[in-house]
Amino acid sequence: MMDLQALLRHERAVILCGIVAVVALSWAYLWQGAGMGMTALDMTTLSLFPHRQPGMEGSMEASWWIVAAMWWVMMVAMMVPSATPLVLLYAKVLERQPVSLAGRYAATSLLLVGYLAVWLAFAVAAATLQKMLEPTGLISTMMLWSRSAVLSAAVLAAAGLYQFSGPKRACLTQCRSPVHFLTRYARPGIGAGFMLGMRHGAFCVGCCWLLMALLFVGGIMNLVWIAALMLLVLVEKLMPAGAAFGKVSGALLLVWAVATLLV
Repeated sequence: MMDLQALLRHERAVILCGIVAVVALSWAYLWQGAGMGMTALDMTTLSLFPHRQPGMEGSMEASWWIVAAMWWVMMVAMMVPSATPLVLLYAKVLERQPVSLAGRYAATSLLLVGYLAVWLAFAVAAATLQKMLEPTGLISTMMLWSRSAVLSAAVLAAAGLYQFSGPKRACLTQCRSPVHFLTRYARPGIGAGFMLGMRHGAFCVGCCWLLMALLFVGGIMNLVWIAALMLLVLVEKLMPAGAAFGKVSGALLLVWAVATLLV
């Protein structure tokens, strides 16, 4: 028992291991196909213009619940790594407060649960939109990437323009400054961790929702696009020049949108 207690007192190491396990399991689920009937590798292409790729005939006929779960697990895999600094910093802050070890673990866990609850709401919206698009023929019902140059260009342009917008800048500032975020919004109490996580999740969704919409262009289960978007988010949020990189990516997305209409 004493050995277990000693281990648990290395709080940030234990929390980091838990986060790594959650992210790894999420990626493993996606790799296996997330209930879509095909592996993610089978639905992956390196094309810059997926709408020009030949798509397999047929439909996966996955239920809305499976699609929503797929989107949520995908968001866990992509977004939790960028939220890890905030989670670890919050755990460090709690160490200096008169809270029991169990209470600190509970508060930190609730922070992550609150964060993921907001992304669950996004997953529900994304799954609903996917199910609305499938009957229109704008996206492949088998490969889950865009079949329309107009749709691809519109999403690319919207995502590119949003990179320069005020809401993007405001949300990204909160995501890039975990110390400032905690100083402004952290409140005492174990249950406050959940609300703190939801608030941070809201800023995160506000920062990245149109980047995530790019999956409708490249393929909702396209591993290359998923990994590329995850890296883009990590650079934007964690690197010193992340904000500038976000604007560069916005300009590239706008050029990409024009090229999509011309090819």
